[in-house]
Amino acid sequence: MCGICGYISKNRISEDELRIMNDTMIHRGPDDSGVSIYEDKDGYSVGLAQRRLSILDLSPLGHQPMHSANGRITIVFNGEIYNFLELKEELSDYPYKSHCDTEVIIAAYLKWGIDMVDHIHGMFAIAIYDRETSDVYLVRDRIGKKPLFYWIDGENLVFGSELKPIMKCPGFKPEVRRDVISRYLYQQYILAPDTIFENVFKLEAGGVLKFHKGEVTKWKYWDIKKVYAEKSQDRIESYEEAKEGLKERLKKAVADRMIADVPLGTFLSGGYDSSLVTAMAQEFSDKPVKTFCIGFDVPSYNEAEYAKEVAKHLGCDHTELYISEKEMFDLVSSIPQYYDEPFADNSQIPSMLVSKLAKKDVTVALSGDGGDEFFCGYNIYDNVRQAQQLEIPGAIVNALGQIPLGSGKLIDKMPFRVKVVAANRNPETKTQLVSGSYVKSAHAFINGIESLDRDADGQQPVLFPFESSYGVKDFQIRRMLLDMDTYLPDDILVKMDRASMKYSLENRCPIMDTEVMEYSFRIPQKFKYMDGDKKHILKDIAYDYIPKELLNRPKTGFGVPMDQWLRGPLKDQLMDFSSTSFLEKQGIFNSAYVSKFINNYIVNGDAGPATGANFSKISWSFFIFQQWYNYYIG
Repeated sequence: MCGICGYISKNRISEDELRIMNDTMIHRGPDDSGVSIYEDKDGYSVGLAQRRLSILDLSPLGHQPMHSANGRITIVFNGEIYNFLELKEELSDYPYKSHCDTEVIIAAYLKWGIDMVDHIHGMFAIAIYDRETSDVYLVRDRIGKKPLFYWIDGENLVFGSELKPIMKCPGFKPEVRRDVISRYLYQQYILAPDTIFENVFKLEAGGVLKFHKGEVTKWKYWDIKKVYAEKSQDRIESYEEAKEGLKERLKKAVADRMIADVPLGTFLSGGYDSSLVTAMAQEFSDKPVKTFCIGFDVPSYNEAEYAKEVAKHLGCDHTELYISEKEMFDLVSSIPQYYDEPFADNSQIPSMLVSKLAKKDVTVALSGDGGDEFFCGYNIYDNVRQAQQLEIPGAIVNALGQIPLGSGKLIDKMPFRVKVVAANRNPETKTQLVSGSYVKSAHAFINGIESLDRDADGQQPVLFPFESSYGVKDFQIRRMLLDMDTYLPDDILVKMDRASMKYSLENRCPIMDTEVMEYSFRIPQKFKYMDGDKKHILKDIAYDYIPKELLNRPKTGFGVPMDQWLRGPLKDQLMDFSSTSFLEKQGIFNSAYVSKFINNYIVNGDAGPATGANFSKISWSFFIFQQWYNYYIG
């Protein structure tokens, strides 16, 4: 586990400059670092660097960059290969010197070439330099657990686990991409392959990039659309078979992730996913598993009491810490330092706090991420099921809603929940139940008030232009696949990667194991969403370990009081960020619209998400962007 960076360029970057780039990620790897530069036979200079957080083989033999025994291959690698022991046995003819998984990747590449990606399973971002072919490969894991950014500048390529090393690369000029900001404001993250900078990209989940003599080619070796289409044809019609098959795969995934040469524990919120992962971890452990939870004095979203009861039932060594609002607020200023492009999912703050708590006792923490997306856990999945049932009535209501009424239309007077379903006529946005006025307000931050009048209210712009490409008629399944492609890798996994690595803590997610993910595509939707019960089959497995009364309660989530903060202790800062003089000097936003919008929000507050006018969310995204801009661009 670590951070990696490097380059391949006709313009030589010195070892000292590469070391400066590498050291921007010291929080990702405080235990060791390595920097190497090579002269390629085609006139390119190749630099590879790594910051190491030692998890497997703590000896110097795990040092990177690592070279193959024959000197052909050099690799830097961030992550864990969970099937490395099986691969090591299969590739036993390679002369191993260490006990770490990095060397197994080298052996796999020497046998299968870049097709080795089909054989390795885990979370990873890998850079491989092949002297024989003059190829440099960048590879990212199937679901996007580990990040990998790259900058293309003519015939030069620079890459890093974060944007910070790229920003420190000689010659890099941080040119902000205006075209991604509107979408960021309402989504709160930037969708891959885009980043906040011109000519800088994220390698997409399941992707490979090949650099050969100045030419870049990309492809996906694992694609959710294709894998789902294939696996869903082989459905498991027996519920008991599906349950047992899933349970066995989950158990193996947990066992594989408990292999470490450092202390290990779990995040335990008291919800189904983290409780199930913890229960299985305890089953494999000969001593109480260390579990960690943070609590809040606000009963509406405090789950610490439930987590404590689950830990007690399982016999875990539980640590809980109640967090004050001030402790959460004090982390706001550190967000841009560790989330090095604008990222406004405010649950990043409690995620940082639970990571800080866990790091006091362990170096690896297992979590339950992925359960909602793969097994139908979010409330939005109820909403899209209802929206599909109302498709025909919605079309009729939408037609009637166009009748003029006063200065507007009849649809303007309808409740938000009716309007958002009725106006949902675009085949590309059937599962994207977002207020059109809300989305257009975000666009107006860049384009000005004139953009608000381009469509009738409620006609939302296309958020994800590829929704119909899944070839799935069921809205619920379609939305789950969409979330796996977008929200999971670019929000949830970004949040947890930066939150945990801030404290040099490795986070492992058993539910996102390759075998578990692909098996989930074979499980019929009726087993995941049974008579309105979301995540039914996963809950059923959890009940094999934990009494139902300890788990069966409404879903809650981490969050912070955005509205109170923005209109309270952050008010002056928000007003400075939205002043006409600041915005005109910055030259990114439409100053007249933004100043009016923020002033109106500060005076009148937030109408709430049920109205479609949840303007604290846009204001928070804007605030985080400006905070990031001040930190990096200034």
